[in-house]
Amino acid sequence: MGKDAQVAAQFADGADEGRLQYEAPKLVFRGRARRVWTGEALKGLRAEGGDLVLADGARFSLGEPQAARWADAIANPRSRLDKIGVKPGMRAAVLGVADATLAGELAARDVRLTDDLTALDLLFYAADSADELARIGGLVPALAERGALWVVSRKGKAATVKDVDVMAAAKSFGLVDNKVVGFSDTLTALRFVKRRS
Repeated sequence: MGKDAQVAAQFADGADEGRLQYEAPKLVFRGRARRVWTGEALKGLRAEGGDLVLADGARFSLGEPQAARWADAIANPRSRLDKIGVKPGMRAAVLGVADATLAGELAARDVRLTDDLTALDLLFYAADSADELARIGGLVPALAERGALWVVSRKGKAATVKDVDVMAAAKSFGLVDNKVVGFSDTLTALRFVKRRS
């Protein structure tokens, strides 16, 4: 997930209070007015005392050390694979995920993509229906002891299953959810692991 905080803000047109949220690649403030910064507008931001300061002079009071953490996260965004926890040498499989760049990203990270569904460190599975959620139980044996199943679904208005449905299905097969990632502009992913005894 990104960053989220209730803040006092200062803009050229006055002060405001509201929610500041960062989910790469955009910073959004929701106060009396909604304000969004992306790309070039985020260049040159810095932490100054306990404030996050943008190049246009906008200031957000986050306190120390949060302002510095936000500045670092925005200036040095983590890649999708970093957020997922992908490490070189992992064994992975991709089932039905409609993402043209995923296989290339995994290969570039020296992940061993395989069709052999045994002892997988990572299994990416697309599930956008009750039938697809019901198949999760058959995938659990494919995971290595510390392997992770990433259930990838459409998000927003295009979503046909809710996160709570995905979690309920996976939990019914003995899995525990422990992370959610904005997988792409159109997809979200929830990570599940085997329950430790």
